[in-house]
Amino acid sequence: MPAADTEVDVLIVGGGPVGLTARALLQRWGVRTMLVEKHSELSPFPRSRLVNARSMEIFRQLGVAAEITANAFPREFGRIRFRDTLYDGDFATAAMVGVNAPIPESPVLGVATSQDRLEPTLLAAADAPVRFGAELVDLAEEPESVVAELVDHRSGGGVRVRARYVLAADGANSTVRQRLGIDTTGPGAMAAVTTVVFDAELGSWCADQPAGVYFTAHGSFLPLYPEGGWAWLAPTPEDADRADWAGLVSRALGADPGAGPGVRADVLRVQHWVMNAFVAERFHHDRILLAGDAAHAMPIIGGLGMNTGISDVHNLCWKLAGVLHGWAGPGLLETYATERQPVAHLTLRQAVANTRLMFQAQSLRQEQLASGEAAPAHIELPWSERYFAQLGLVLGVAYRSAAVLVDGGPPPPEPPEPSEAQEPSESSDAGTDYVPTAEPGHRMPHLWLARDRSTLDAFGEWFTLLTPDPARWERQAAPPWPLRVEPLAEEQAERCGLSPDGALLVRPDGHVSARWPDRPPNDSALARALAAVTGSPASP
Repeated sequence: MPAADTEVDVLIVGGGPVGLTARALLQRWGVRTMLVEKHSELSPFPRSRLVNARSMEIFRQLGVAAEITANAFPREFGRIRFRDTLYDGDFATAAMVGVNAPIPESPVLGVATSQDRLEPTLLAAADAPVRFGAELVDLAEEPESVVAELVDHRSGGGVRVRARYVLAADGANSTVRQRLGIDTTGPGAMAAVTTVVFDAELGSWCADQPAGVYFTAHGSFLPLYPEGGWAWLAPTPEDADRADWAGLVSRALGADPGAGPGVRADVLRVQHWVMNAFVAERFHHDRILLAGDAAHAMPIIGGLGMNTGISDVHNLCWKLAGVLHGWAGPGLLETYATERQPVAHLTLRQAVANTRLMFQAQSLRQEQLASGEAAPAHIELPWSERYFAQLGLVLGVAYRSAAVLVDGGPPPPEPPEPSEAQEPSESSDAGTDYVPTAEPGHRMPHLWLARDRSTLDAFGEWFTLLTPDPARWERQAAPPWPLRVEPLAEEQAERCGLSPDGALLVRPDGHVSARWPDRPPNDSALARALAAVTGSPASP
């Protein structure tokens, strides 16, 4: 095969938030990457709206959380409002837990922001090569690499890139997934939706009744930026090509009690899209891995899709780095799908349930309006406010794989594959509750180590050993694994189920990989655990 034009460790396909986050994470690990994006620039559309607390913890690790917060809405906008038109009063409201007010379970707050505000910050978080206008059209797998064929839309020429691994974050219509012939499971297309980006004189009104999303009987309204701008989301009409979008938006806005009817909407952009709901049957094919919407497309209700993808690459990138740098065996990459695919299925069930309940509430109110029923002071929605308190999905994810040891012992049995036939329970609060725990497999709980320094701030491009007795455990530290030992106060250790001699081994993604409640059984316990977790050929 002819030589490639470029050779890298990891080729990232897709320049959305997931691909950009992977690029920043891999650069911190010293992994050579190239990101290719078929469009000529970052997306000009707002798209995803919510960056949840877990994603902000990851961005805090990357050093960009403060900038993302500065460009986002104030936390008062972390609320959902339900009403007939934008100008009517609320008949229901719900808080975005972890966004509208601080939570004791995390050192950060999630934010309401637009994807086109988030992406430039993520792009600037690394300086690894990026090629816009370069579309992947084919892949050829070799024993030790993958060769990608690209078309440069600016020059019209072809480009060949050889990579040790390919990370596909190229969206719900992923070219990579289709080229690999990977099928999907789930409801599929749930709705055809149109997003209309527009300007209107709504700023002063919005300031008095802030929300990240206003669900109305005539579509959903979203403020885009703190300084102005709006989006309207509604079902795509049959005559979309001839639609009077400015008129449709104005009618959906309703009458401003202070200014009368006919609020003018200045339409800037219109985008038609399909709300998909599926999970890929496989996340991993030899040296090619799927992440984000390429691996799982989530309905937008609840803001779970982009955030799930960001956690995908946080799980995956340290594993890629370990294999590429030689301190992990290639089998470690198998744990990516083992850990993240069940999360995707669970999240999809919750997102589908969110969406169906939202459609149900809107349909009910439309029926009431058609019958001439006046807007009530309050409508009992088919869920409680707890339904939007999804910290169980955001912070409570637990992994079971060969990369997790139970109290220093062998890995637990792998969980069964989720059933495609399992329908979401629309009356359940699954995923809402989060109880912090330092059990292996769980995200390490947030505890303050010092003023403004969380346990989560101790994690990075290394394994972290948290212990009240660092001297004892430092004697066990051995190459080739990157490891830092972090002192843990005895009071904090007790909260984690540790004696003064115990320790927690935390993976670079912040999940506990091993726990010793008491002193280590021997001087090689730590090295043996690291070798087992990473599948390393190194002898402890």
